[in-house]
This record gives sequence, C-alpha cells and structure tokens, in this order.
Amino acid sequence: MSDDSKQVTNPPGVRLGAAPTIRVANKALIVREGRLLVTVNSGDFPTFYLCPGGGQDHGEDARAGLRRECREEICCDVVVGDLAFLRDYIGADHEFSQKDGWFHQREAYFFCELAAGAEPRFDGEGDVFQSGIAWIPLEGLHDEPLWPKELARWLASPEADRPRYLGNVN
Repeated sequence: MSDDSKQVTNPPGVRLGAAPTIRVANKALIVREGRLLVTVNSGDFPTFYLCPGGGQDHGEDARAGLRRECREEICCDVVVGDLAFLRDYIGADHEFSQKDGWFHQREAYFFCELAAGAEPRFDGEGDVFQSGIAWIPLEGLHDEPLWPKELARWLASPEADRPRYLGNVN
C-alpha cells in the first residue's frame, strides 16, 4: 500500500505479525464477615474495584500465580481453594472497545482465604492504577463499580445456581 493512512498496525503491546493471544489471569474471591476484599483502582477515570489477582506468568501454575499476585496487591499470603468460575473478557464486545478492542483475557476466579495471621494492606505498589484496597459489603454489591459486573449477581445467587463459566462478560 502506498497510502500510509490505510496501513494496518497492531494494537499497543502487540508485535507486528504476532499471532493473537489470550492473556490468562487468576483472581481471588476473599469474603470475610459478609464483605468482599477488592483492590481500588483510580486515575483519570471513575474509581472501580477488582478482585485481587492478575496475569499468570509462563511456567507458573494458576495457584502459584494467584498467591504471587495477592502478595503484590494486598501484601499478604492467601490459601487458594477451589475454582469458583471462569469468565472471558473480549474487549471488542464491551463498552471499552475503543480503547481495548484488541484485548482478550480469560480469568479464573478461585475461592481464597487469608493465610493464618495475615491482614491485607496496600503499600503503595500493586498494579499501575491501584490506589488502595477495601472490604465491600456483599449486600448492595450490584450498586458498586465492581468489575466484572456479573460478579455481584453470581455472589448473590444460591450456590447450586452459580454457573462455572460466565461467558464473555464485563
């Protein structure tokens, strides 16, 4: 092509010619006294909440990666329990498609407990937009800026009715 305006470019962080990838991430569902532990994220956008966790490194199993991510984001060890559910986030299908339409992430959510004697805290590090941690009451969770939004409904459902795969939700 001679017209540069029509030249195909890869999204940020994707090598030219690289095959599309699915990022694998693991998240912790930590509930204590009717409250969910979340990371608080803020910047030049409205504040939102996420469950602690993040990307799994090559050569690292899901539980080890989740423990590492929790040490980074909530500064304590966790005991990783059973798999709760899986979800996909395919950016092109959701409200942030203009910014991250190229992005696809598969998340595994695990039931977790804080390790004996551990108390979560935020040390100013964590993820790039992380500004703290919080315990959010399960009651009224659907009114909070929690991602994925479907998590509030899932937690409010009877255990027997909770699906193991939520699909492509945000």
